[in-house]
Amino acid sequence: MLGTQPGINLRESPAVLHLSPAGAITNYRGLMAAGLLAFGIALFASLMLTVPVRALAIRVGMVDLPGPRKVHLQPIPLLGGLAMWGAIMLAVLFAFDGPARAQSIGIVTGATLVAAIGFLDDKGWLHHQIKLFIAMPFAAAILIASGVHAQVFETFIAGRMGYALDAVLTVFWVVGITASFSILDHMDGLCAGVAAMASIFFAMIAYLNGQTIVTTLAAAVLGGATGFLRWNFKPAKIFMGDGGAMFLGFLMATLGLKLRLEHANSISGWLVPILILGATIFDTTLITISRSRRGLIPFTTPGKDHTAHRLANLWDQRGAVLAMYSLGAVSGGTAILVSYLSPALALTIAAIAVILALGGVALLERAPYEPQKRKIAKAVAA
Repeated sequence: MLGTQPGINLRESPAVLHLSPAGAITNYRGLMAAGLLAFGIALFASLMLTVPVRALAIRVGMVDLPGPRKVHLQPIPLLGGLAMWGAIMLAVLFAFDGPARAQSIGIVTGATLVAAIGFLDDKGWLHHQIKLFIAMPFAAAILIASGVHAQVFETFIAGRMGYALDAVLTVFWVVGITASFSILDHMDGLCAGVAAMASIFFAMIAYLNGQTIVTTLAAAVLGGATGFLRWNFKPAKIFMGDGGAMFLGFLMATLGLKLRLEHANSISGWLVPILILGATIFDTTLITISRSRRGLIPFTTPGKDHTAHRLANLWDQRGAVLAMYSLGAVSGGTAILVSYLSPALALTIAAIAVILALGGVALLERAPYEPQKRKIAKAVAA
């Protein structure tokens, strides 16, 4: 889904293009070294930073209190997303070289914006709908201005019209994925684990296609999310808060936009990011269909009716979270497969995935969950 703007080299020419076999091996080794460095820095920093951030959250009173739509029974400190933000920013600073660091300015700016808005919302200092209707679209606009945008309509509609349609698609994609991670943060270890799983496949596919920035950024997200899981997996000692969830969601959306499959067809190129993020897209699809059927507005009616909530009612919380990890692994593996298929076979796999997803929605609609009362809530939070 990667797009570019004239004069800005964000397409990242493959590391092995026009290289001898020896040169290709050297570039791949350098790419792997950058990814491992980013992962190591983010992992260590996330593990270490979470402890003082937790103490800070307690000191300033940023804790998540138990409630009717919460699954925890004791107050839990928020602000864990601040530790992940710091860890990933450190990884970007030290693992990216000069040109790559310069190209990542728009990404870092947009990610920091949504994280800051999320932290302010966690504190209760902002109206909830600012996240969805102002912060997320503005962050998407920053990406577009920096040269990162979808490249779907431009493949068959030339000129400004194609670019304009792709810009609209970019905003829709960034807002949708960021919001989907925002509402996914409702169970210990769920949001961070799903993001970590998706990052593995973004890193793998980007590495196979020689994309330095995507590989390194995905590895940094993997390290930051995995380190945070040490403190966030059940029983959680800290939550990432909406700032952390929006931060991860924005980075996932950005990785999807920047990922480019050098030797694959355009259909596969469009499908792969969607499949990698299949777990969170499925959850958003479920609550959208379920809440709409019950006469509720999907993103403004929080409740305990998500995929993990329903699975937890059938099994337990850990089982539900691990099932979502598994869904992410299967979906990511399918993305790798699709990247090597012809357009016809890729579309066939996509159609099968849609049928299975709708079947899963139908089955989970029969699973036990706590239905909301029919009223309009204020927040984009669930």
